[in-house]
Amino acid sequence: MTAMTAASTEDPRRAGPQRRRLGGLRHGAAGPLFIAPFMVLFVLLFLTPLGYAAYLSLFQERLIGGTTFVGLDNYVTALKDPLLREGLLRVAEFFAIQVPVMLLLALLFALALDSGLLRLAKVIRLGIFVPYAVPSVVATLMWGYLYGPDFGPFAQLGRKLDVPVPHFLSDTWMLGSLANVVTWEFVGYNMIILYAALRTIPGELYEAAAVDGAGAWRIAWSVKLPALRPALLLTLLFSVIGSFQLFNEPKLLQTIAPDVIDSSYTANLYAYTLAFTGQQVNYAAAVSFLLGLVIVVFSYAVLITANRRRTS
Repeated sequence: MTAMTAASTEDPRRAGPQRRRLGGLRHGAAGPLFIAPFMVLFVLLFLTPLGYAAYLSLFQERLIGGTTFVGLDNYVTALKDPLLREGLLRVAEFFAIQVPVMLLLALLFALALDSGLLRLAKVIRLGIFVPYAVPSVVATLMWGYLYGPDFGPFAQLGRKLDVPVPHFLSDTWMLGSLANVVTWEFVGYNMIILYAALRTIPGELYEAAAVDGAGAWRIAWSVKLPALRPALLLTLLFSVIGSFQLFNEPKLLQTIAPDVIDSSYTANLYAYTLAFTGQQVNYAAAVSFLLGLVIVVFSYAVLITANRRRTS
């Protein structure tokens, strides 16, 4: 009886740390279980197709011999491909024109909404954001109708007023027309990111600036803009990725202006044409990987430039 009592008095002391260790193990094992569904989908839907595309890019279909291993020959051919270079340069020009305008408009809208001086600010915010909710296919078809030189409202209004209207679907104006469509679509998206960043700025900073005699413009320049640098960098990275993946807008406008937008107008459109029209799947995979490499290089250059300016 005494031994049983002693054992019973010792069990709680011994079991306590053991339970904590077991509980810690269970708690530590919960993390991988929570991320397991994401990892499974990430491997199946991203890494597996990416690996298969890399595998395809190392082969080539030939009339004699069938599919043969060619190593990096497809990549060497892509680097020498003038159509791919022209598409990349055109997209880079599009990026240089469209992204500064889009981010500037998004920044101005975000600052105006955050100022608290606008009436019906919620309605205005929703109105700016609504174009982002419109699918890019619908947006491009809508703007393609507006750009139409024969039945488009701009052309009809110009004829009624006897005012010359630019041919928005010509070779001279096409890049600007595409930039306008993308800007209309994504200004609201970037505005929401910047506006959300503005709402996280502590009110004490505004109060301190007001005590120092800073006005609205000075507060916007010295307080709000420095606080927006991380959000601006994020929107810029998204814009780099989106610009070099430009596809929907030129693909749809190609049916309206086939003489201006060819199958290699953008690098992404060129890869699509190679794979699904020219049946050059292996070469298209190599072109796609080179396009991804260009996006990584541009994104890294943006990050390096931003970090150098921040440290300086």
